[in-house]
Amino acid sequence: MPKRKDIKTILVIGAGPIVIGQACEFDYSGTQACRALKSEGYRVVLVNSNPATIMTDLELADRTYIEPITPEYVEKIIEREKPDALLPTMGGQTALNVAVKLAESGVLERNGVELIGAKLRAIRKAENRELFNDAMKKIGLEMAKGHFVRSEADARDALSLIGLPLVVRPSFSLGGTGGGIAETEEEYFDIVRRGLNESPISEVLVEESLIGWKEYELEVIRDLADNVIIVCSIENFDPMGVHTGDSITVAPAQTLTDRQYQVMRDASIKIIREIGVETGGSNIQFAVHPQTGRMIVIEMNPRVSRSSALASKATGFPIAKVAAKLAIGYTLDEIQNDITKSTPASFEPAIDYCVVKIPRWDFEKFKNVDSRLGVQMKSVGEVMAFGRNFKEALQKALRSLEIGRFGLGSDGKDVMNVFDMTIEQKEVAREDVLAKLRIPKADRMFYIRHAMLLGISIEEIYEATRIDKWFLHNIKQIIDYELELRKLATA
Repeated sequence: MPKRKDIKTILVIGAGPIVIGQACEFDYSGTQACRALKSEGYRVVLVNSNPATIMTDLELADRTYIEPITPEYVEKIIEREKPDALLPTMGGQTALNVAVKLAESGVLERNGVELIGAKLRAIRKAENRELFNDAMKKIGLEMAKGHFVRSEADARDALSLIGLPLVVRPSFSLGGTGGGIAETEEEYFDIVRRGLNESPISEVLVEESLIGWKEYELEVIRDLADNVIIVCSIENFDPMGVHTGDSITVAPAQTLTDRQYQVMRDASIKIIREIGVETGGSNIQFAVHPQTGRMIVIEMNPRVSRSSALASKATGFPIAKVAAKLAIGYTLDEIQNDITKSTPASFEPAIDYCVVKIPRWDFEKFKNVDSRLGVQMKSVGEVMAFGRNFKEALQKALRSLEIGRFGLGSDGKDVMNVFDMTIEQKEVAREDVLAKLRIPKADRMFYIRHAMLLGISIEEIYEATRIDKWFLHNIKQIIDYELELRKLATA
C-alpha cells in the first residue's frame, strides 16, 4: 500500500524525563521515528519535556515543544499546530497514557486528529488488565489466576480466593511502579494501597505467584495487510519474580525447544490480532513452568518498549523506524531491510550469535531503597554485549558495567577469597552464599561463582535461584576454565 496522502502533519509525543523504568531507550525509538517520518515528507511536530535528548535536536522535527507531557499542554499544542495525526507509541507509557486521556476527553475528535500506530480500542484492550484477560480467554490462551481490585474490600476477597503469596500489578503503570510480591497479609495490603495510588485508573490486578517460572518476551510487528513477523525472542536469565527491566536477558532465547518456540510464536500472532494492533510493534511476555512446560501469557505492551530497543540493536532490525512507516500506510513487504539492502522487512531476522543485556543499579545513591529485586524496576541503566556464545557475551557484558569488575574470575576483586579458605571457613561460607543466592540482588551473579568454587552443586544453586540449569552449566564452564588457567599459572 502507498503511504497516506491525507496526512500532512504528525504529532509525536516523547517520553519526558529520564526516570527509572523509562530512559534513553525511548529517545532511541523516538529519534528513529522522527527521522523516518521526515524522510517521507511529513511535517513532524514533537513534544518532549526533556531537552537533554537526541530527539529534541533542531534538525529532527519541524517544530519542537519542550513542554510538560500532560493532556492540558498537549491539547494547547494540538490547537496551535493542527496536526492530522498523533503517534503515541514512541514515548513509552507516558505518551500512551496522555494519548488515551486526549482521546477519551474528545480533544482528538474535536480537532480532527487521528491516532496512528495504535488505536484507542487496542490500547485499552492491552493496557486494561480486565479487558486483556477477557481477550486471552476468547482466543484460548491461559493467564495466571487473578482478580481485579479497586478497593480494600476487593483486596480481601482476592486474598481469600487465591491465597498467599500474591503478585500485585497496577494497571497503566510503568516499570511495575506500585507493584510487588506479598508474602504476608500486612505486606499484601500495603502493596495494594500503593498500587491503587500509582494506577491512573485506581485498579490493580492481584494474581497467583509465578515466582520461579521461566520468563520470555517476543517482539512482534504487524502491518495493515495482516502480515505478522517475530523480530526477536528474548529470554530472562532470572526467573519470574524479578522485573524484566532488572533481569539479565539473553537474545535469542536459549532454553526453549523448537516446539515450545513455535507454540509461543503462534500465540503471539493470535494475541496481536485479537488486541487489534494493526500497525507497528508490540512486546508480548510469557511465563513457562520449568518442569511441566505450562505456558501463561503475562502481558502485552502495544507500543515500542525497552525490549524493542534491545531487539533492534541485537538483530539490526530498526523496530521504531519500521513501526513509524507502518503507521503511515506502508506494509512490511514495501519497506527495505537496512542491513541486507536487498530483502524487505517482512523477512524475520535470523542471528547466529548471542546477545546479553545486564542491568546497572546504583543503590549507593538511593540509600533508603531495598536492594532486593522484585516486580518493581530499580535499575538505572543497562549494558549489552555480543558474543559467539552465551559465555563470551556474559563476560563482555559484566566487564562493560563500569563497576570496576572485569567479568567472572577475571580481576581478583571478589569480596570472598575462596582459594585461601580452610575447610571450616568453607562450611560457614557455604551457608552464607546459599542464603545470598535465595534473594535476588545486583551481585547475585558473582555469588553464583562463589557457590561453584565452594563445591555447591548446580542442583542446589538451581533450587536456591531457579535460574535455568543450562545457564548454570555455562557459568560452570567459565569457572572450570578459570581453575584450569590457575593450575597452568602455578605449574
